[in-house]
Amino acid sequence: MTDDSLSGRTQELHRHLEATAELPIDRTANRWLGEAEAVAADVATSDLERETVLERVAKVQHLLGEVDETDHEGADDHLEAAEEICAKILEDEGSTPP
Repeated sequence: MTDDSLSGRTQELHRHLEATAELPIDRTANRWLGEAEAVAADVATSDLERETVLERVAKVQHLLGEVDETDHEGADDHLEAAEEICAKILEDEGSTPP
């Protein structure tokens, strides 16, 4: 991944999801968030092709969409921020040629 802006946003995405790991949240939500965090960690720490990054960010977005409630206000804030970052990455990066 060569775009510093994209790299920074994927790292921010990972930080938000990582922050939910130790919070006391709904068990089902925790499962979805944990899977999303693992994919986001891979994207944030690996040197991947732009198209692969976008595919994985779309996967994270899908996983986050499966979360109904976290039962924790702080986790909800991180979830909302992560969803916004995914949408922004896919909107900004998905419309430009590789």
